[in-house]
Order: sequence, then C-alpha cells, then structure tokens
Amino acid sequence: MKKYLFVILLSLSLPTQAITLDDLYKRYSPEGESAFDAERGKQLWNQKHTAEDGKIRQCSTCHGNDLSKSGEHVKTKKVIDPMARSVNAERFTKMKKIKKWFKRNCKWTVGRECTNQEKGDLIKYLTQF
Repeated sequence: MKKYLFVILLSLSLPTQAITLDDLYKRYSPEGESAFDAERGKQLWNQKHTAEDGKIRQCSTCHGNDLSKSGEHVKTKKVIDPMARSVNAERFTKMKKIKKWFKRNCKWTVGRECTNQEKGDLIKYLTQF
C-alpha cells in the first residue's frame, strides 16, 4: 500500500511537461476536418453571441482587443493575463489548462462547447501574437 501511495504522490509532484503547438494541433485535428485557419479563428474571436441572460458577448468582452494587454472578466472582475504568447510565454503550453479554459469560456461566451475545429482555428489565430 505504501509503495502505491509513494508512486501516486511522486507522479503528482512531477512538473507538467509543456506541450508544443504541433501537439495542440494534433490534439484538435481529427481526420476529415479542414486545416486550421487563423482567419476563421479571428472571426470566431470577434463574433457576437447572445448569452442566456440576453447579454451580448464575444471573446474580447473579457480578453480585450489588444491581446498583449491584460483583460478583465466582466462578471468577476478577475484580471486575465494577456493572451499573446509574445508577452505571456505560458499561453498554450499546458493541455490541462487549455482544456479547462476552452470548456469554460466557450460555454460562457458561445453558449456551448467549441468544436475541435473552432479550438484549432482559435489557437492558430491567437498564437500569431
């Protein structure tokens, strides 16, 4: 029992390996879908959606228009680190965080989970900065 507990604790203490953009594209690129496109990502980023509460939202509502600057969540007022990798080297490096934030943000902004195609397009757009 102690042996198993040690292995579990050791695995939890190991640093999470950073992933590459190629890893991300492979993760979100199931066969048969279009190649990822930054222009489609930009359109989705700027697209306005009507939330359940009737408010209009888009990604820039919280993240702002200048991706090199911090944003602020409109409801919680929590500061959001810049999206631009040129300013925030941590962006798109940890799969667990990427999955978590895509799930939350797509549901809150778009009203549903984003498709893998949409995620790949957004990553392609956002990693240009």
